Amino acid sequence: MIKNSLISVISQKEKEENRGCVEFQVFSFTNKIRRLTSHLEFHKKDYLSQRGLRKILGKRQRLLTYLSKKNKVRYKELIGQLNIRETKNH
Repeated sequence: MIKNSLISVISQKEKEENRGCVEFQVFSFTNKIRRLTSHLEFHKKDYLSQRGLRKILGKRQRLLTYLSKKNKVRYKELIGQLNIRETKNH
């Protein structure tokens, strides 16, 4: 039920080829964040999952900061595709 609602912007072939690229890492972190967020809606006192969510959010934020410094166009495209907000310091 939850897995079907996850975004699939990148095709299966591209997933196998580009696992190390920044876009794929941000994409996979976004899927994990959405899955954990829906889990925490039902289990409000799951503090270990809350900690894991904060760690993944930090990793994704660092990758997005890196991408915005290296290539602003790819950053804007990725933000638009994944439907996430732009950070305040950009």
